[in-house]
Amino acid sequence: MEGKANLEAAIEQLQNVEKQMRLAGDVAGTKKAVTEILQLCFEAKDWKALNDQIILLSKKRGQLKQAVTAMVQQAMQYIDETLDLDTRIELIKTLNSVSAGKIYVEIERARLIRKLAKIKEEQGLIAEAADLMQEVAVETFGAMAKTEKIAFILEQVRLCLDRQDYVRAQILSRKISPRVFDADTSKEKKKPKEGDNVVEEAPADIPSLLELKRIYYELMIRYYSHDNDYLEICRCYKAIYEIPPVKENPAQWIPVLRKICWYLVLAPHDPMQSSLLNSTLEDKNLSEISNFKLLLKQLVTMEVIQWTSLWNAFMDEFENEKNLLGGSLGDKAAEDLKQRIIEHNILVVSKYYSRITVKRLAELLCLSIQVLHSRMIALILLEEAEKHLSDMVVSKALVAKIDRPMGIVSFQVAKDSNDILNSWAMNLEKLLDLVEKSCHQIHKETMVHKAALKV
Repeated sequence: MEGKANLEAAIEQLQNVEKQMRLAGDVAGTKKAVTEILQLCFEAKDWKALNDQIILLSKKRGQLKQAVTAMVQQAMQYIDETLDLDTRIELIKTLNSVSAGKIYVEIERARLIRKLAKIKEEQGLIAEAADLMQEVAVETFGAMAKTEKIAFILEQVRLCLDRQDYVRAQILSRKISPRVFDADTSKEKKKPKEGDNVVEEAPADIPSLLELKRIYYELMIRYYSHDNDYLEICRCYKAIYEIPPVKENPAQWIPVLRKICWYLVLAPHDPMQSSLLNSTLEDKNLSEISNFKLLLKQLVTMEVIQWTSLWNAFMDEFENEKNLLGGSLGDKAAEDLKQRIIEHNILVVSKYYSRITVKRLAELLCLSIQVLHSRMIALILLEEAEKHLSDMVVSKALVAKIDRPMGIVSFQVAKDSNDILNSWAMNLEKLLDLVEKSCHQIHKETMVHKAALKV
């Protein structure tokens, strides 16, 4: 009781000093007085008095902004020194209420909310933690360091993914432009001019820009894995592969390059996939994993791939992915791999055939391992071949028409009258050129022959 009375007397004395300094407009004196009051409460371990004084001092009439900032920053240092979790949460909530709506302490408030969200997450309250983090729009904070902003937004994205809120995760991820990770950090920072906002240094626990780049793409892989968007997952792994610390360490880039190869094979055929496939084949590091180089070469070679032999050759590699970086390829990956091989085979068939029977197409697509020995099996396999072909036509990967009564697939593009006339005109032009060249050669030979006879 005596210690409490002494504390109250000392606080009252300092409050009088604070009032005098505040009314006189003395910034340094007011800051010193408020921080001394908080220090006394902290040393006495009177957390209730500390919370009360923070609220009381912040609500003083004409309280200086600098004093409130100093008080919040001072109290934030005491958070980790609290005796128990309830006291820590109470102190964070007090500081949040004081800093709410005040632009000059917006960075401190963001850091407080992040601490509170971390506590909620540790308690298993993922939804509450995500809701807390979404209250803060750090992209509008001019004085916050770039790396701290990115780290905060990535934490928001991660919590949304943890609660399976994929729509909001996508919205938040768009606040970060991938180009920001390519900024040259080696350049010297320009000194701020007078009147410019001074950017604060990021805390020591904030990762570097390259580490944040890796975290960003790992989170985007989690997001795209939800929809099995294999091409975007591949592009994310490609971005991780290009990070200098990853590319310099074979123990890191080999698993990433394996993932790039797998997701390239799993991605549907389109110009972007084809471009990535060819650029990956030109990578010299691919020779370190020769099996995958062989796999990619099969896809760029216009030849029919036997699904059974391919799966037998790469089944062990497929299973090994579970123990490597990024985990397994997903539940649907094996089915989608077979689907991609069938699509590749259809493209090969469309390149070499203008018309083909559905039965022969089913055989070339390796949909029948045994000879078709019954009408029922034949019908099932023909329907499966039609389904794959129809899906590719709908996705505009190729042009084809099926004549069901005749059982014939036509890969020829229907031409209108203008196209036919243009092709005829081109053929006639080529024919006339050929005739003219032939006449010229005959005339030349005739002249040479006449010259020889004259001699």
